[in-house]
Amino acid sequence: MQTREDLGRKDSVTPSSPVVMPVREHHRVLIIGGGTAGIAVAARLARAGQKGIAVLEPSQHHYYQPLWTLVGAGEARIEDTVRNQSRLIPRGVRWVRDAATDVDPEAREVRTRGGLRLGYDFLVVAPGIQLDWDKVAGLREALKTPHVSSNYDVQFAPKTWRLIQGFKGGTALFTQPSTPVKCAGAPQKIMYLAADHFRRVGVLERTSVVFGSGAKAIFGVKPFASVLEGVVHRYGITPRFQHNLVSVDGDKREATFEFTRDGRTERLTLTYDMMHVTPPQSAPDFIKRSPLAWQEGPNTGWVKADKYTLQHPDHPNVFALGDASDLPTSRTGAAVRKQAPVLVQNLLACMRDRPLPSRYNGYASCPLTTGYGRLLLAEFDYDGQPAPTLPFIDTFKERSDLWLLKKYGLPFFYWAFMMRGLA
Repeated sequence: MQTREDLGRKDSVTPSSPVVMPVREHHRVLIIGGGTAGIAVAARLARAGQKGIAVLEPSQHHYYQPLWTLVGAGEARIEDTVRNQSRLIPRGVRWVRDAATDVDPEAREVRTRGGLRLGYDFLVVAPGIQLDWDKVAGLREALKTPHVSSNYDVQFAPKTWRLIQGFKGGTALFTQPSTPVKCAGAPQKIMYLAADHFRRVGVLERTSVVFGSGAKAIFGVKPFASVLEGVVHRYGITPRFQHNLVSVDGDKREATFEFTRDGRTERLTLTYDMMHVTPPQSAPDFIKRSPLAWQEGPNTGWVKADKYTLQHPDHPNVFALGDASDLPTSRTGAAVRKQAPVLVQNLLACMRDRPLPSRYNGYASCPLTTGYGRLLLAEFDYDGQPAPTLPFIDTFKERSDLWLLKKYGLPFFYWAFMMRGLA
């Protein structure tokens, strides 16, 4: 792309090669990302009377992704998880339908794939998370076979249910990578639902359900981990922790995992009759290379954000939330629901040169489907302590009423309240 300096040189242009300058816009608040986090923040800012807001988002459709687990289990339709993005952009907010490619916090500018230069006074970074399918050799090819699927993509979630329905016994393999993922419970949710379906149709006794997980344990919060260990035992699931999927041979139906033993990296290859894969995930590439992200250390690639105020430590006019941030909590919609009001309150205070009044305590929630009609609601904070929010309900056991909340209540709450800045 040519700069203004280039345009001043006689040898940089000729009459036969006209130069089109990038279109430049300026916004009081620019939000990168029109997913759950971006729309929740935009809606709250608009309700607070803030003007000059723009949302940079390339996608025409907006998905309620937590329901994809139930789509993969035959309990929901994929059509019920999608809305047109235009219906969610708050009134008075400009939708820039384009994708960010570069962020320059010193110039206070974001460049886009379409050649726009978007200036801002304040920036909210909420681009979501990137699915790194190619980090597992052969995975893209294997997904084209009739035996591999993933609920992490809208086109594959219905396929997962076809695989579960058609399964007649053998090895059912479910994977979780060692990287952070959005909704860290999702890889095991579909496993429990599949195992319960196998039990109901009489094929579980001739099935080996294997969980190849890059994590160290079934869950990081002990009271909920104890319940899930019982669920694993109930279905006869074989967990293989700290086993990270590195390659798939779709023709041979073989999945290869890496693990460490006695300080040495080893490999294990398992055959499967059906497999549900959770791909490795990371911050979007334009975030990784930007000055907003950590460039070294354990949080490399993720956007810096104060864990309590959500303000960037190096650029006070920048705030971040959601899956691409380095906030040390689970990447879930429930976490965003608690982060968004904190960010908006602090952003509005920052705009007025006032102390930041609000703090986020790391709350996250993971509604874990443990079977058809059963759900364990895990709620916790930064300290890994349970943080229940539902009064008079014991959320430390599997419950049928919470299944109804997952299937009907939470989707309604999401569209009607959270995406409108009302909750």
